[in-house]
Amino acid sequence: QVQLVESGGGLVQPGGSLRLSCAASGSIASIYTMAWYRQAPKKERELVAGSRSSGRTNYADSVKGRFTISRDNAKNTISLQMNSLQPDDTAVYYCYATISTTYYERAKDYWGQGTQVNVSS
Repeated sequence: QVQLVESGGGLVQPGGSLRLSCAASGSIASIYTMAWYRQAPKKERELVAGSRSSGRTNYADSVKGRFTISRDNAKNTISLQMNSLQPDDTAVYYCYATISTTYYERAKDYWGQGTQVNVSS
């Protein structure tokens, strides 16, 4: 059983900062991609930032220069440092990972339960 548990959401004023964290636990053989997605009301879920096992990262254009994803492979965690937050960043943020539970099985997609980020004055 694999779980992704997020933390760090909350309410922040425009221009403020928040840091989200996600920890993967359970029967884990390998973790490939880890990423953050978000879903705002009445909008589709979108990729915010991703981190591959190679160390390569990618960001949505809307967050480049403001958000930074970091990964600790030893602890199976990722974090998302969000600076200069704007009301358009308001959404539920989801942690995502592709994980194999054994070395001979195909990796599967896992999602966290989501954490709410509200940017408002």
